[in-house]
Amino acid sequence: MEPRLSFVTLGVGDLARATAFYEQVLKLPRIALPDGAGVAFFELGKTWLSLFPRAELAADAGVPAAGSGFAGFTLAHNVRSAAAVDALLAEVAAAGGRIVKPGQPAFWGGYTGYFADPDGFLWEVAWNPDFPHV
Repeated sequence: MEPRLSFVTLGVGDLARATAFYEQVLKLPRIALPDGAGVAFFELGKTWLSLFPRAELAADAGVPAAGSGFAGFTLAHNVRSAAAVDALLAEVAAAGGRIVKPGQPAFWGGYTGYFADPDGFLWEVAWNPDFPHV
C-alpha cells in the first residue's frame, strides 16, 4: 500500500447541519457538487474530508449504525501558536461548538485542547513546537 490517506469520511446524523459547521464555523473549503448529491467534500491538501449520512455510511460498510461513546479516534488540527489554539477553540465555542477540553499545556511540551463537532467527533487543536507541518 502506498503511504497516504485519501479520505476521512464522517458518518453524520444531519448532513446539512454538519456541512454548515465545517464550512461556516471551521471555514473549510467545500467542493461544489450538484444539488442533492447526499455528501459534502472538503479538500484538505492531499487528504479530503467527506461527510455522509451515518446510516447510509454504515449500510455501505455492512455494519450497524448504532453506537455511542468514544469512537476510538480523534481528528487533529495543528496551529502555529498556543494563542491560536485558544483562538480557534473560542471561535468554535462562539458558534455553538462544544469544548471538551480547554486549551492547556501538554505533557509533551506543546499546548492543546479539544472540541466536539455537532455529531460528537472529537477534534484536537494543538500547537507543537517540534511538529513541522502547520
